[in-house]
Amino acid sequence: MNGTARIRHSLFGWAQQVLFPPVCLGCSNLVAEPGTLCATCWPRLRFLEKPWCAVMGTPFSVDLGDEILSAEAIANPPPFARARSAVIYENVARQMVQSLKFRDRTDLAPWMARWMLRAGAELVRDNPAVVPVPLHRRRLLARRFNQSAELARALSRLAALDYEPETLVRVRKTRQQVGLKASEREANVRGAFHVPPERSVTIAGRRVLLIDDVYTTGATVSAASRALRRAGATGVDVLTFARVLPGDFRPDEGNPI
Repeated sequence: MNGTARIRHSLFGWAQQVLFPPVCLGCSNLVAEPGTLCATCWPRLRFLEKPWCAVMGTPFSVDLGDEILSAEAIANPPPFARARSAVIYENVARQMVQSLKFRDRTDLAPWMARWMLRAGAELVRDNPAVVPVPLHRRRLLARRFNQSAELARALSRLAALDYEPETLVRVRKTRQQVGLKASEREANVRGAFHVPPERSVTIAGRRVLLIDDVYTTGATVSAASRALRRAGATGVDVLTFARVLPGDFRPDEGNPI
């Protein structure tokens, strides 16, 4: 870059800072750097850290070893191999998810994906195909974008993984999961997902990294995982931005999918 180009680049960067100053990912107050949280929001974000269940990714209060399973994983083994989430679904994390999903804040997706990649580092080592949980076409037309696809696209770029957004389709328009009990959620999404025969080649004999915004009861990602495995995936891992911890699930409090 020559001297003139450097000056133009610096002026462009200065103009961007003046016209579009960086704001907090949580509350939109001004911050020093893009992709950060302000001093008020940062302490209200709870990252999920080890020790956790080797399968479900739910945290333990004490470290019992890397391969210890939770009671949930033992009593009801999921159809996926591992699930990981970046943060607990509360406070600022809830605001970010709802801003992405309902307020068209797709600019949040790349920053959320960075935290997801940190939480799911072990899931990307096998070079999986990245597949988002799909919306039904009618809901996609109404919303104009799929928040899970935005996260999956950003994460696949960061990790240099194959992004396969058309592999999994939602063939049945389901009710919104909000307000449904755990058993009702499972029934609601049973048989809702399908891999078209012409798309099965993208995952046959490969591991799949299934991406969603929030893990609540696991009904949606379980139904999607079964469809992917039927289509020939050797295994499915699940990675979400946020996680509703098992004891925190309340159907009447607007828990998401």
